[in-house]
Amino acid sequence: MQEIGIIMNGVTGRMGTNQHLIRSILALRDEGGVKLPSGERVMPNPLLVGRNERKLRELSEEYSVERWSADPDLETCLDGDDEIYFDSQITTRRPEGVKKAIEAGKHVYCEKPLAGDFETARDLARTARQSDVKHGIVQDKLWLPGLMKLQRLIDQDFFGEILSVRVEFGYWVFTGDVQAAQRPSWNYRAEDGGGIIDDMFSHWSYVLENLFGRIQSVQCLQKTHIPERVDESGDRYDATADDAAYAIVELEDDIVAQLNSSWTVRVNRDDLLEVQVDGTDGTAVAGLRDCKTQHHSNTPKPEWNPDTPKEHDFYDDWTRVPNNQEFENAFKLQWEKFIRHVVADEPFPWDFTSGARGVQLTEASYRSSEEGKRVTLDELEL
Repeated sequence: MQEIGIIMNGVTGRMGTNQHLIRSILALRDEGGVKLPSGERVMPNPLLVGRNERKLRELSEEYSVERWSADPDLETCLDGDDEIYFDSQITTRRPEGVKKAIEAGKHVYCEKPLAGDFETARDLARTARQSDVKHGIVQDKLWLPGLMKLQRLIDQDFFGEILSVRVEFGYWVFTGDVQAAQRPSWNYRAEDGGGIIDDMFSHWSYVLENLFGRIQSVQCLQKTHIPERVDESGDRYDATADDAAYAIVELEDDIVAQLNSSWTVRVNRDDLLEVQVDGTDGTAVAGLRDCKTQHHSNTPKPEWNPDTPKEHDFYDDWTRVPNNQEFENAFKLQWEKFIRHVVADEPFPWDFTSGARGVQLTEASYRSSEEGKRVTLDELEL
């Protein structure tokens, strides 16, 4: 069986450990490797890299991963025979590691955002394109069951002409006073790369781009609704990053998207994420796993009358989209695709160019909020 070495930098973080190491690479290892088009299999062999030697040793022992390194400069790691470099460090450290890996001739796969600013992201995309390495960016939400069902409806022309998209995302993240916060404190410090726009708008970029079309402009308002929080040590700190953002995005084909993202909202919907698509022939609402539809022929005819009690249950007018297939972990599915891209040269369109467009939307959204105006996104030139 063929083996492929994967340098996994930042694997001691929450996402790196849970989604990329345990639920992706180790799951693929337990399944006997990634199946290639030829029928052969390739076995991922991870090299765990991070800054916390204790955590690396614990991960190594718990999950029987023989190789690990606490080398912060990556020199020893990149000198080896491993073919893929993966980066899930915090955003501020990512560009340096990615550039070193490209220079070392490694194929590169990394978490989003690609960088903290558009110029750096575009430079990384340009450098990767000019090199001989293959490159990819994590775009996990495309393989969420709910969005895959939504894609199925689009492919079958369920909507007719798509008019608008509404993305509702968020939940209440505790401040740390009474209950511990569910997210790390750096998420709320702009100087450490925090902020919900930085965290989520790269996601919205590829979701909108892959399902509906290119983003042409954005008008955004960012807010820091809660100015003070409590960190992991119990110390108070100033929250300098945005914890909510409200945006209107114009897409090609005259589609309008509304993006509401907040860590200061209490959930009164079916899921933490809902994407509603309205078209001339029908509407669909997709969550993380489920998707429901309402066709034009089944649409009720409500009339506005606030003086009488509501008798109609609008939730009863929707039909659930069946599963019709087995849905696997979204991160694992994209890892399989990237490994086949490297080993078998299968197509992989989710590259650094797409990652740079995500940072472009992020930066344009901040600029829109600061200047109080609509910002046009130019075609990305590398």
